Amino acid sequence: MKPASRPLTFLIVGGGIGGIAAALSLARNGHRVHVFEQAHEFREVGAGIQLGPNAFHLFKLLGLTERVSALAAFPDDLVVMDSLSGEPVTEIPAATVIRERFGYPYGLIHRADLHRILLEACRDLPGVSLHAGSKITHFEDLGGDVVAQTESGETYRGDALVGADGLWSSVRAAIVGDGAPRVSGHIAYRAVLPIDEVPLANRRNAMTLWAGPKNHLVHYPLRGGKLFNLVAVFHSDRYEEGWDAYGDTEELMLRFQGVVPQVKQMLDKIESWRMWVLCDREPIKTWSKGRITLLGDAAHPMLQYLAQGACMAMEDAVCLARHIQASPGDPAQAFLGYQADRYLRTARVQLTARLYGNVYHAAGATRDLRNAYLSTRSAGQFCEGNAWLYDAAEVERHLGPA
Repeated sequence: MKPASRPLTFLIVGGGIGGIAAALSLARNGHRVHVFEQAHEFREVGAGIQLGPNAFHLFKLLGLTERVSALAAFPDDLVVMDSLSGEPVTEIPAATVIRERFGYPYGLIHRADLHRILLEACRDLPGVSLHAGSKITHFEDLGGDVVAQTESGETYRGDALVGADGLWSSVRAAIVGDGAPRVSGHIAYRAVLPIDEVPLANRRNAMTLWAGPKNHLVHYPLRGGKLFNLVAVFHSDRYEEGWDAYGDTEELMLRFQGVVPQVKQMLDKIESWRMWVLCDREPIKTWSKGRITLLGDAAHPMLQYLAQGACMAMEDAVCLARHIQASPGDPAQAFLGYQADRYLRTARVQLTARLYGNVYHAAGATRDLRNAYLSTRSAGQFCEGNAWLYDAAEVERHLGPA
């Protein structure tokens, strides 16, 4: 893509995967970018994340395929098991059918590894300035430019500002003002095990989901199979703001009563879990105002049941950069085009993720119907049912002008 007629300066609030991907996408087109992260270092909190074929289309566009592939794990299969009966529900050959249908793999990667890849790519570009320990406490659209001030009193000016500051976005609060996120009532516990500690019965190169009544367990390999990522989700009234609180193992075991030994053995292996409360928001059509816009979870936070939060944030980043190129010198107009291209796709992911949560956690007749339906669907039907999400042509349709 050709650089815009005049390089612009962007202020990005938030240094997670979405913010860093936006910085990379904009800087690759010749723009100047300042990224402000309130934590004292640029790092990601969390463990493993899943990367659908749509993510690998983005990596190709950003020139990151080789770096990501070197650190990712690639499962042979995507597997759903019933955690009460121990019976398989469905198994999709990821290494063959998914790759052949979409032209890209299905990958698994440590969140910190993906963040580091994006960060290193940014550091390779002269136009990116990274400001750790810099909390933005005030910002304003002055019409011709924007100004932002840090907690320590430093002032920065730019042509536009991007709020990539996550679920509890202060930028969103200022320009949308729709209050606190929606608490789903679902709690997620996460942990990572060395491969040697994983019971042999579960030591499989697969993304495995054990579906149960009001709970599920996901486990899969990371870092070429050296580690195993575990995420246990269950319904609970407990609520704590933030991502990184210690979980209550007694509550965890209580919520997973009645599961088969293969599941319980995995849960028993973890002495210390980190927990977070799952939240999202209702989809909105407008998340831009003048020279200020939102990106990733700040714009469209979603539950994790489609494994698309990071993928959607990276799609946002590429789309945003394309619209900036298509509207040289007019970021406000570019932001309107960007949100128009992203609105329906991200809203569909938000709402579908909620639906999937109900499917995973089904009980009684709903559970039986789920198992009967999924067990009769072929791998080809799975792929076509997810083409709207994974197919490169569909991704491109929502990435703006090439």
